[in-house]
Amino acid sequence: MIDSTNICLACGLCCDGTLIGFVQLSHEELPAIRELMDIEEASSDGVFIQPCKKYCDGCSIYLDRPKQCASYNCELLESVLRKELDFTSAIEIVDVAKQRKSAIEEKLALLPIKLQSQSFYFKMAELKKLYQNNQHELASTQDFKDLIADIKQLDDLLSKEFGVTVF
Repeated sequence: MIDSTNICLACGLCCDGTLIGFVQLSHEELPAIRELMDIEEASSDGVFIQPCKKYCDGCSIYLDRPKQCASYNCELLESVLRKELDFTSAIEIVDVAKQRKSAIEEKLALLPIKLQSQSFYFKMAELKKLYQNNQHELASTQDFKDLIADIKQLDDLLSKEFGVTVF
């Protein structure tokens, strides 16, 4: 039997900034995590913005990861744990999500849109604001409309399979 945590290690969509925009750290875990990575101070706690710099084709600090990371279970993982979905099917869903994200990033790179964030999650928030307010000169172009359609398609997949919306 395959350990369900392998889905997390094979997936990484919460670590790469697709599903989650930031990780909040407690005061207690801050010293240990600070030794592993750069942390932005926020009062007595800390945060780091996704993508996590300790994720590269897998979590390099998995056994020492922050509490918020360790306690997070997306709906895809929950489906596997409830045995509603097998490992292979879950990985296929992850692959589709990664392909759609990659296609969006490629299209976005070709458009002259300056976004502030390095995080995919927050880029989607910025694009959503531009889209809703029709605030960009490209908003009426076919390329922008195609990008938004792709984002909505990814968002539908993330909502249905992972229990998260980004757009």
